[in-house]
Amino acid sequence: ATLQSFIWRLCPSQITTFEALHPRRKMAKVKAHELRGKKKEELLRQLEELKTELQQLHVAKVTGGAPSKLSKIKVVRKSIARVMTVISQTQRENLQKFYLKKKHVPLDLRSKKTRAMRRALTKHEAGLKTLRKIKQDTHFSVRKYAVKE
Repeated sequence: ATLQSFIWRLCPSQITTFEALHPRRKMAKVKAHELRGKKKEELLRQLEELKTELQQLHVAKVTGGAPSKLSKIKVVRKSIARVMTVISQTQRENLQKFYLKKKHVPLDLRSKKTRAMRRALTKHEAGLKTLRKIKQDTHFSVRKYAVKE
């Protein structure tokens, strides 16, 4: 509804001036490995550019744009998804590093596994002996013999 109201407010002469003010650069398909080296500010700037381009493509779609523009909508949407994915992954990695030595870790940063595996004893807990077992081992240790058959 917001896009349609935006377009209805513009008359055809304004649309051409709008497109003249915001020239479209040829944005190729964004590669995830290229995004990983960039800083967060650059990624956010690129995300904004992609979103404005997508908005312009939607305007072109409603006003009867060329088929090449309509097919570009899918590419731009996927590029936006890639940028957002890389942003969230890097943010998650940084949080993992921050909480590495902490006692309490947020739920979404913990390993999923299964419910039973999460509730199972740790290796340390499983290896602990009770006081009764310690006394039993000291008082009734296994006897050692010099001769073996």
